[in-house]
Amino acid sequence: MATDLEIARAATLRPIADIAARAGIPEAAVEPFGRFKAKLDPARIPGRGSDPGRGSDPGRGGSGALVLVTGISPTAAGEGKTTTTIGLGDALNAGGTRTMICLREPSLGPCFGVKGGATGGGRAQVAPMEEINLHFTGDFHAITSANNLLSAMVDNHLHWGNALGLDPRRVSWRRAVDMNDRVLRDVLVGLGGVGNGIPREDGFDITVASEVMAILCLAEDLADLQARLGRIIVGHRRDGTAVTAADLKAHGAMAALLREAMLPNLVQTLEGSPALVHGGPFANIAHGCNSVAATRLGLRLADVVVTEAGFGADLGGEKFCDIKCRLAGLSPAACVVVATVRALKMHGGVARAELDREDVAAVRRGVVNLQRHVENMRRFGLPVVVALNRFTTDTEAEFAAVREAMAPLGTEVVLCTHWADGAAGAAELARAVTGLIAAGEARFAPIYGDDLSLEEKIRTVARRIYRAAEVSFPPSVSARLRRFEEAGFGHVPVCIAKTQYSFSADPALLGAPSGHVLPVREVRLSAGAGFVVAVCGEVMTMPGLPRSPAAERIGLDAEGRIEGLF
Repeated sequence: MATDLEIARAATLRPIADIAARAGIPEAAVEPFGRFKAKLDPARIPGRGSDPGRGSDPGRGGSGALVLVTGISPTAAGEGKTTTTIGLGDALNAGGTRTMICLREPSLGPCFGVKGGATGGGRAQVAPMEEINLHFTGDFHAITSANNLLSAMVDNHLHWGNALGLDPRRVSWRRAVDMNDRVLRDVLVGLGGVGNGIPREDGFDITVASEVMAILCLAEDLADLQARLGRIIVGHRRDGTAVTAADLKAHGAMAALLREAMLPNLVQTLEGSPALVHGGPFANIAHGCNSVAATRLGLRLADVVVTEAGFGADLGGEKFCDIKCRLAGLSPAACVVVATVRALKMHGGVARAELDREDVAAVRRGVVNLQRHVENMRRFGLPVVVALNRFTTDTEAEFAAVREAMAPLGTEVVLCTHWADGAAGAAELARAVTGLIAAGEARFAPIYGDDLSLEEKIRTVARRIYRAAEVSFPPSVSARLRRFEEAGFGHVPVCIAKTQYSFSADPALLGAPSGHVLPVREVRLSAGAGFVVAVCGEVMTMPGLPRSPAAERIGLDAEGRIEGLF
């Protein structure tokens, strides 16, 4: 069987100018990066549409219908959320529905760590695969540079007299690098004598967890980008007052570094569908959605926009609804929850080595995870269809068990084979999604209001989405949340950072646990992004590499081509 990379190399890609023209993008808005990638300038693309329910104001979106693709709690068996997003987009286009796919950019950390690539799979991929997975158009490098410019200016300010009175012990801004590197989680800087600055504790987050990434993905335009960067809080004085990037006069230079990165990226699927790949915050430690700029541009250009949110619906799906849609004024029309029989069997207690054997009882035990995610998405007022990605070892009895479990929820289960068959393998899913959009039954609303306290917002997500019995707030965390509110940030949404593998904070609790306690370890104010991060359990904002990282298998062949990405 051909690998994803072999399938991608065998495809004949169209010049990016042709893809842009077919999507209705004028030539003046296209800035090519080679033959198959381009930056797009939204200011040079006319708006369209007049449906106020779907953001008819060109500044708020466009006239297209927005479809969210999310999934069950991820397992080592794989679910195929990105692949399904691409397959669904291809199938809608093949059926005559003008469709734009909106995805996040891959991070180098997972590409060289566990996953090895993040551009879909089989015949449902975006291309050029190697370029998107590695350096792409340089957006992540620009975000890393902007983040670390601010770090450098913080330490430079301390070195040259600290006129702002920033307490070196209360510096909260951390450095960033787009790589899994556990030894950088906590570091000492400024060592080596007075010429090297003020010694202090520091640390690195992976670039996708940087507030700069979140800001780029939520900013309306360049002016909003610069203003948000200026609101970043880098630390506090001894009296507790905040010092911002604007106080350091850093935000203008940061915005200059991000000017090109702010422009959405256009690529194509193997079947020629247009895809906007832009921004890439992780959903377990950040808000997990592609940029607002790309999503709005897609809605201006297409009848349907298919977008993906990271990890399970309890993470990326919840944050898509409670953060991205709230802050951007977006209103999705339908939701697809992706699962596989193999993943459901893992949630039912089957070891990975035994997944090829039929086990209907395990499917029935594990399908509770799927049921929970579907119920949660409906709590946001979204009509839902289940996409069940088919493997050759799956059996009809196992499919029947999934359908039986979803019948009481009134949710259709569609078998998908787009990995092997491309658009044809997602044609039934496209039919189901088109039906949900046409029915117009979406009544979207976030699950908590702006007026709740920050603690109550966290409790609401924990109880209604995670089914936790309670949330544990250490006194120091509660006090910090009160200070955020006193500083005028009580109205912002919350971004919960926790393990992606479970509804709880314990990655070993598979299925659909309930009655657990969500432990909030620390909270961070992302004043520029416009949300408060609650770090729960043992989740890390700087991942480490596994024992056998994907980097060990990536290299160049005799012709100088990249191999090992998958």
